[in-house]
Amino acid sequence: MSNLFNLSVSGFLNRLARAAVFALGLMLIPSFAADQRAAGTFTLRSPEVTDGGTLPRDYTGDGTSSTLPLEWSNAPAGTKSFALIMHHVPPDGGFKWYWVLYNIPADTHGLPKNVKGIGTLGNNSVNRRLEYAPPHSKGPGPKTYIYTVYALSAPPQITVPSSEVNREVLLAAMKDKILASAELRVVYSRPEGATSDNEGRGPGIDRPRK
Repeated sequence: MSNLFNLSVSGFLNRLARAAVFALGLMLIPSFAADQRAAGTFTLRSPEVTDGGTLPRDYTGDGTSSTLPLEWSNAPAGTKSFALIMHHVPPDGGFKWYWVLYNIPADTHGLPKNVKGIGTLGNNSVNRRLEYAPPHSKGPGPKTYIYTVYALSAPPQITVPSSEVNREVLLAAMKDKILASAELRVVYSRPEGATSDNEGRGPGIDRPRK
């Protein structure tokens, strides 16, 4: 009788242990899936500034007006092209755009400082030229500037000259082609006493083909 009782208890404990392991596995599956999704998120970053950080003066009109180096990762499958827009939303509404770049090849994973020869430039809202227009942060207080990279299922079909490609034109051309997008937000507050000597000047990057 004692042996029979011991066998029953032992079998019960084994079944209980297996059930506990199974339950633990079910608990870990959602966490693992979430980690996998997080690891595969389309991400935009810069080696010069963190998200929400202060844009170094070198990349503004108060510095050398350089373009910010950017890096992106985990683009979705099927990406055939990338595009980039840098913009700012003033307190009074509307949009200002400083950098429009499209036709970036699908095997590109970032842009170096003062990038040349990658993609096609659109215009900017500062001087309407085909170049990067560095921010000058007019008015008091910090301003937020947003870099957005778009992963596209096909290159945008642009039917106007590149000199006419602004933020709205590019967004319209990318409609239904955007697989994913990623943002990097930076803040810049103009130093007290800064002048506008460099207003409207870009870094002298190459003009694109039309």
